[in-house]
Order: sequence, then C-alpha cells, then structure tokens
Amino acid sequence: MKTKEDYIEKVIFTEEEIAKRVKELSAQISEDYKDITKPLLTVGILNGAVIFYTDVVRRLTIPVHFDFMISSSYDANTHTSGKVNILKNIDNDPKGRDILLVEDIIDSGTTMNYLVNYFKEKGAESVKVCALLNKPSRRKVEVKIDYVGFEVPDEFIVGYGLNIIAICRISEF
Repeated sequence: MKTKEDYIEKVIFTEEEIAKRVKELSAQISEDYKDITKPLLTVGILNGAVIFYTDVVRRLTIPVHFDFMISSSYDANTHTSGKVNILKNIDNDPKGRDILLVEDIIDSGTTMNYLVNYFKEKGAESVKVCALLNKPSRRKVEVKIDYVGFEVPDEFIVGYGLNIIAICRISEF
C-alpha cells in the first residue's frame, strides 16, 4: 500500500510555515476591518478552501458571519472552461456588506474574478479576496488578491489536509 510520501515529489510549505502565515493573514484582516459597523461576511469557497477558511476565520478578532458557496469554471479534466457555474450560493444577503472571499488557490483567475464582480453587482459594500495559494503563471483573467498566503509554481499542488503543501507526481494519480 502506497503512503502519501510515495506521491509527493517535493514539500514546498510545512505545517509550521502554513500556521505562521495563516496567523499573519488573520491579523492583517482583523486590522483592516477593525472599524466596520457590521460583522464581516466571510465566504469560504468549497470544497478546497474549507480547512484554510476555518483556520483563518477562527483567528479573526473582529465580528464575522460565516457562509459558503460552491462555484467552478473547471471541467472534469481540470481545465478551465471560461464559464463560471455557481453550484451553491451563500445564504446571507450580500447587499451593503463587507465580504471576504476565502479560496485555497487562485489559478486562472476566472472564477474569482467572476465572484468579485457577482457580489459587487449584488450590492456588496466591498469585496476582498484571501487566497492561501496564488499561481500567477496560470492567470487568464486578472484578479486582485488582497491577502495572499504563498505564491506557487505552475505545478500540481496538493496538501493542507495533509498538514503540508507539496508538489505532487501527477502521473501517479
């Protein structure tokens, strides 16, 4: 039976490095939103961001509301289709709210650009983006990422649920 180590080519961020960066991001977000009058509406983009989202949000020192959505611009072969589908929308009304979208990785930018514009059109007061990983070499659509954990190379990245982030041997899957 193969172990996770059999599939990992190279560890790029350790559990300690991730924890330190999450703490820094949470502190910066808390500082930036310290004067808002309503709780910050935090939106975790499922499924990939769930662990990062909970780690960031539980360290915030400001009032927050939690919400989740599922959206994608990728087909079954992990290629962006260019068209974004919302498979599960948020339960809270975004109108007049400060929104923080929390994502695991921003690759092509297509989905996140769509979501930022979507919430602005729905009347959000502000929309900011927090991403654990940024892969700018794959960008097809520009998107402002307000809080970035780490920049990563154009490789197949796995982890965080494994307590590390690693470049994976894709041929093994």
